[in-house]
Amino acid sequence: MSPAPDERDRIRAAIGRILQGTPLRSNGAWTIAALAEEAGVPRNALTQRHPDLKNDFHAQVRARGKTPDSEIRLRKQTVKLKELRVKDVKELSQADRHRSPRPRRQPTDRGEPATARCAVAARLPGQSTADAARPNRIP
Repeated sequence: MSPAPDERDRIRAAIGRILQGTPLRSNGAWTIAALAEEAGVPRNALTQRHPDLKNDFHAQVRARGKTPDSEIRLRKQTVKLKELRVKDVKELSQADRHRSPRPRRQPTDRGEPATARCAVAARLPGQSTADAARPNRIP
């Protein structure tokens, strides 16, 4: 699908409205999603067809000394996830210290794994071992 002939003009106008604080169609956030909504174009139009306008928008936002809302949100989320990761590592290390050793598997008297022995013991007359090992199968 080819872009509309006035797409670049709509994006430039939307940049101006958002930076002036007078959005018409979006929430006015200084994000690419809000810019796309304000310009009436799909988001990928900014990321794929017009990356120069996207970069220009970011440059103007940074020149005004404001960090984009999306970047602030992502930085907060990153800090929160790092804190959760540290907490999880501590909990896992404490759980490992208090965990009892894993019980050893008892050898069978036939030298077969326990699952094979159970399957053999549970098979019906005339049923193969493979059929007995399949659950939910009616012989």
